[in-house]
Amino acid sequence: MNAQQIRQAYLDFFATRGHTVIPRALLVPQNDPTTLFTGSGMQPLIPFLLGEAHPSGNRLVDSQTCLRAQDIEEVGDNRHTTFFEMLGNWSLGDYFKNEQIDWMFEFLVDVVGLDINKLYVTCFIGDPKFSIPKDEQAAVNWQQLFASKGVSSGIAEIGSEADGYQRGMQAGERIFYYDGSKNWWNRGKTGPETTPVGDPCGPDSEMFYDFGTPHDPKWGEFCHPNCDCGRFMEIGNNVFMAYRKVSDDTFEALDKPNIDHGSGLERIAAAAINSPDAFRISLLWPVIEKIEKLSGKGYDSNAGPMRVIADHLRAATFLAVDGIVPSNKEQGYVMRRLMRRAMVKAFDLGIEQNFIEDVVPVIADLYAADYPEVAANRSKVVEILAKEEKAFRQTLRKGLQEFNKLTGQTLTGDVVFKLYDTYGFPTELTYEEAFKHDVAVADDCQSEFTRLMAEQKARSQTASKGVFKGGLGGQTLQHKKYHTATHLMYQALRDVLGDHVIQRGSNITEERLRFDFSHPEKVTAEQLAQVEAIVNEQIAKDLKVSFQEYPTKVAIEEKGALGQFGDRYGETVKVYQMIADGANKPFSFEICGGPHVDHSLQLYEDNKRFKILKEESSSAGIRRIKAILG
Repeated sequence: MNAQQIRQAYLDFFATRGHTVIPRALLVPQNDPTTLFTGSGMQPLIPFLLGEAHPSGNRLVDSQTCLRAQDIEEVGDNRHTTFFEMLGNWSLGDYFKNEQIDWMFEFLVDVVGLDINKLYVTCFIGDPKFSIPKDEQAAVNWQQLFASKGVSSGIAEIGSEADGYQRGMQAGERIFYYDGSKNWWNRGKTGPETTPVGDPCGPDSEMFYDFGTPHDPKWGEFCHPNCDCGRFMEIGNNVFMAYRKVSDDTFEALDKPNIDHGSGLERIAAAAINSPDAFRISLLWPVIEKIEKLSGKGYDSNAGPMRVIADHLRAATFLAVDGIVPSNKEQGYVMRRLMRRAMVKAFDLGIEQNFIEDVVPVIADLYAADYPEVAANRSKVVEILAKEEKAFRQTLRKGLQEFNKLTGQTLTGDVVFKLYDTYGFPTELTYEEAFKHDVAVADDCQSEFTRLMAEQKARSQTASKGVFKGGLGGQTLQHKKYHTATHLMYQALRDVLGDHVIQRGSNITEERLRFDFSHPEKVTAEQLAQVEAIVNEQIAKDLKVSFQEYPTKVAIEEKGALGQFGDRYGETVKVYQMIADGANKPFSFEICGGPHVDHSLQLYEDNKRFKILKEESSSAGIRRIKAILG
């Protein structure tokens, strides 16, 4: 099976087992302040894993597009990508451990057809300190499934990852117990001890595929499933969300535990063709072939730069589909960085002409049948990315002009860094130009450049500290207040500026709200004052906040519910309304997943009022407002 067939088979498999297929969420989360991008399949479902009822029921399945910007520097090896799809299925208080393990075994072995002899699994070893038992149920279940296919499955108690490198694997072992650092799910760091008080959490059971490649001893003396040498690849994780931490040293069992499963589509597809190189799958290899043709070079000798180009342009394509444009801020900055890295690698391969218009259509064709929004936005996406490519080539020329100022000077590490960081100038090109023009190179040039790059990377990591995969943000009262205020401001903007105003994004933290919307020109001070006054007037009316579920078509076409540009909805949606006592119609009527306060006057607690702090351009035709309750 190729990747496209695996995706559809997964959705069909769980649909026949009572799951509702839900659409993917945008790559940019709208109500999660903890991260710039949707970085996991469970992230859009956080409110429902915390107990909120999902309009599509308690059995869900999807394929969620994800982007992890923190992996940018890792791309170039055979498995890391910034963009990927996560196949996910969820039980919200319905079925649990046995059903999930049985179904994943059946899907991987009987449907996809993976070689069962190359399949290995891990389970949680338990934590006596917190009276959390070893997950013997999961291990026994796996053992019975392997036995049903005539495969022996010895159980090994590894413990920590470091223990694995010391112990290795023994003949016949297929099920491995690890500690909380590897087989426990909670937000932030892993392990029961680091689980925040109040959070749901639980053990997990991961599935690995053995490609049989030789072990690289630089990682440790012996190999084991969680080894980083490349022999084993994790292809999926079953999270058994069975506990809640109630104090620093106490956990309680949930009355209705949840299943949160995620499998990397690209990784399963790589296992299906028995290739440790994920770039040889059907969703990436055609892109590689196009790059080979444009560069006149072969993949085997140029795998690193070709992988970067294929991955980064695929990520940029989906960001453009989801309404992001290259810029110097937040998501747009990451998009620009991805594109520039791809273009620099293309330059390294000798592709000096514009090539975006040749590569992006190949990517779009690979996804058009399964994601209609890709087909619908194809020409616009090519236009956006090609425009950025042309602008960057201008930047490269500016870099050359900067370099030419070095005549008669010595090339130092800080200059190489500036050319690379500010102008995207490839370091190889800098040294090549220095050689051509007899520019001397300082002895410590490379070491100084390396130091500055390390400092930049450290700054970037510091900036992203606390941004965890999947998050569990947005549930505090303060966040609910800001979320409710955003609804009110959205309607007020439409009242003042007109019905062309459509939400294009939002970001809510504990301190402020940020709202992006379509509008062709700067909002005047008078208009902003009107918006602010309308919001405060509505808050003072103590609007009642409630929701009702509707069929999506009814909510949008018949009821006139507001939505967000580019958002995709399932067959049923939640519509929140805010209405004053005795009013004939609500002030705000909007499709949303929550969370909100119950009455608008809650926004005025502590004598706070709604205030607009700033209005500015976000990108072409998109304005941005930042506001507070203060």
